[in-house]
Amino acid sequence: MERTEMKSLILTNEFPPNIYGGAGVHVDYLTRELSRLMEVEVRCFGSDGRDLRVNDQSLKATAYGVDASEYGAPRPLHSVFTALERCLDWNSAGIDADVVHLHTWYTHFGGILAKLNYGIPLVLTVHSLEPLRPWKREQLGGGYDFSCWVERTAIEMADAVVAVSADTKADVLRLFNVPESKVRVIHNGIDLNEFKAVNADAVLAKYGIDPLRPYMLFVGRITRQKGILHLANAIRHMSKDFQIVLCAGAPDTPEIAAEMRCKVDEAQALHGSVIWVESMVAKQDLIALYSRAAVFCCPSVYEPFGIINLEAMACETAVVASAIGGIPEVVVPEETGILVPLALKHGTFEPQDSEAFEKGLAMGVNRLMSDEALRVRMGSAGRRRAEQHFSWSSIAAKTHQLYSELLQSRKSARTSG
Repeated sequence: MERTEMKSLILTNEFPPNIYGGAGVHVDYLTRELSRLMEVEVRCFGSDGRDLRVNDQSLKATAYGVDASEYGAPRPLHSVFTALERCLDWNSAGIDADVVHLHTWYTHFGGILAKLNYGIPLVLTVHSLEPLRPWKREQLGGGYDFSCWVERTAIEMADAVVAVSADTKADVLRLFNVPESKVRVIHNGIDLNEFKAVNADAVLAKYGIDPLRPYMLFVGRITRQKGILHLANAIRHMSKDFQIVLCAGAPDTPEIAAEMRCKVDEAQALHGSVIWVESMVAKQDLIALYSRAAVFCCPSVYEPFGIINLEAMACETAVVASAIGGIPEVVVPEETGILVPLALKHGTFEPQDSEAFEKGLAMGVNRLMSDEALRVRMGSAGRRRAEQHFSWSSIAAKTHQLYSELLQSRKSARTSG
C-alpha cells in the first residue's frame, strides 16, 4: 500500500516502555506498521512528559504526566481523575491530525473533546467493554460508574468502532446504540519475526524451571477476567508429572493479590511443582518461556480477543483455553489446541459450575501433557494459523483503509452540502 498524506492521533494509556496488557501490545505494533503508511502521533500516559520515540518523523510518541500528590479524592478515584487531566492536556496542547483513534476508556474523554472541538472523525477500538467487567468496581469504586458512562458516550458518538473480534462486535451492537454499519471487525495481530520458537534453557534457569521436565504456562495479570483463580483451583486436578509455571503479576487490588497468594499456596501444597513468577516478565524472556512450554493455558472468563493465545501459537505451543469471547476466533479446537466449555451465570462472569470448568481445564492440560505427538502437531498448526491470518501489516492496512473511508465520506458530504 502506498504512503498517504494523512495523520492519525492515537490516544492510549499504555505505550512502551509501559505495557501491561493486550491493548498496549496492540497499540505498540499497530502504530509501528501504520507509520509505514502515514504520519502517526501517539499521546500516552507517562510520568514526565518526555518524547518516547521518533521514527523517521513518521511516528512520534509523547508521554503526559500528572501530579496527583495534592488530590483529596479517595484513592480508587485517582486513576479516573489523572486520566481526565491527561485527556484535557492532550487537547489543550493542540491537535493537527485528520483523525483521532482511541484505545481503552482512559482515553475516551480526550477523543470526545477532540471530535467536538477540532471537528475530526473519531475512531474507537474496543479491547474490552466496561459493562462486561463488573469486577472493576473493586478497583475503581464509584469511578466504575464514570468509566461506563464515558465509554458509552464515546462509542455512541464515534464515527467508527473497531471490534477486535466478531464476538466483541456482537457485544457492542447488543449493549450500545450503534448502527452496525459503523462497527468493523479488525483482529489483533502478532509480530511473526519476534514471536517465534527460540532456545530457552538459560531463561528457564533464571526462573527456577527444571529444563528436564515439561511445564504448563500461564501468562497474565492477576484480575478476575483472566480466570487465574480458577486455574489455581484446577491445579489440584492436574498430573504431578509436569511443572506449573504462572507468570502472573500486576494485581488489580490488594484483595485479589491476597486471594491469589492463598490459592497458589494451596496448589503448591497439593501439586509440589508450582512456580509463581510474580513480576512482569520482559518480552524476550516471555518468548523463551512460550517456546519451551509444553502447553499454554488461558482460563479467561472474559476475553474479547486473547492475544496471549496468539503469542503462544506463534511460538509453536499448543493451547488449552476457555471457549469464551473472541478466543474461538483464534484457537481452532482439536487443530491448534483444546477449548474448554464455559457457561456463565446470567448477568455475571462467574461460571455456572466452577468445579466443572476447573476440571475441564485440568483435563485438557493433562491430555496434551500425556501426548507429545499431539502437542507437536497442534503447535505447528498454531504457527501456520498465526502466519496466515494475523500479521500486523494486514491489520494496519485495514485500519488505514478505514481512516481513508471516513475522510472521503466527510469530504463527499461537504461537497454535496
